[in-house]
Amino acid sequence: MNLPKSPAPAWRRLAAVVYDALAVVAIVMVVGLLAQFATGGTLFDTQGHLLAWWYQPLQGAVVGTYFLVSWVRGGQTLGMRPWRIRVTDADGMPVTWARGAVRLAAGALPLGLLTLYPLVSLKIALWAPVVGWAVLLLPAFIDRRRRGLHDMAAGTEIRHLP
Repeated sequence: MNLPKSPAPAWRRLAAVVYDALAVVAIVMVVGLLAQFATGGTLFDTQGHLLAWWYQPLQGAVVGTYFLVSWVRGGQTLGMRPWRIRVTDADGMPVTWARGAVRLAAGALPLGLLTLYPLVSLKIALWAPVVGWAVLLLPAFIDRRRRGLHDMAAGTEIRHLP
């Protein structure tokens, strides 16, 4: 694969994130619907408490699989395609399963901040992952190859396609 060495500009990455957020919402809705069918509509009790212990891990696994398979099988998620950006390794080669898994794990770390909810308000707990992702992306503004911490950890880059 002979890709240009030019890193993708920040605005293309942010546009792809918006598109991917829409794809993730759709995935979560479909998985939620299937889970409701599987439980006969008893996924939540009358107070809105989750009854199925497997529901949130299933959602995480399906969303994680969407990203991992997209990166490994073509280097692009649905959000990356219209903006002509691709995830590669440092040499411009496709991402391996191992690199993709490291990138996914590092990129998902800020979601762990949601566990702050019992200790802080819901508003703070929901903003904590956003701040975490901002911290992950801050190095992209000073790194020569515009890599975030998750890309540095995985040895990957986001490149602009011609």
